[in-house]
Amino acid sequence: MFKIYTKTGDTGGTSLIGGIRVPKNHIRIESYGTVDELNSYIGMVNDLCANEEINVWLKEIQDRLFTIGSMLATAPEKETKMKLPDLLDTDINWMENLIDTMSEKLPEMRSFILPGGNIASSTCHVARCVCRRAERICVAMQEEGEFIPPIIIRYLNRLSDFLFTLCRYISYINNAKEVLWTARIK
Repeated sequence: MFKIYTKTGDTGGTSLIGGIRVPKNHIRIESYGTVDELNSYIGMVNDLCANEEINVWLKEIQDRLFTIGSMLATAPEKETKMKLPDLLDTDINWMENLIDTMSEKLPEMRSFILPGGNIASSTCHVARCVCRRAERICVAMQEEGEFIPPIIIRYLNRLSDFLFTLCRYISYINNAKEVLWTARIK
């Protein structure tokens, strides 16, 4: 029987794909941990929105996030024995097309929008924020000299745009009113 616990991390270390051990607070671990958190929130959005078309989109994105997680969890300096999934420019193009399709149906945005509208839309805003954090961590990794495939940062950047548009779209299809931000100016 396969056991979920290995006890190898009990002292605060973990292994990357490729066998390199790093502390659990290493920026690479932080990056794929944040992508995992994002994936969990997207799962919540998927469960809450109950729209077949959106459910298909979000399952595809969750699959790509697992791909990104595996890429981030791999020690860049080690050759791996396993074949890893890939992330493609077509994955980004697919999201851009969905953003355009949703945007065609949405009212023009003339103000910043406060998160809210309904529980699915609000949860999607949380996912968008986590996505931005994942992107910031990946940029920080790059700036620290850690190898990160550039497509990951592009994908996360576009995903946050997708999630923002999806927040609005979920509100739109559920007839939820968007709350526009009105700045208080003295």
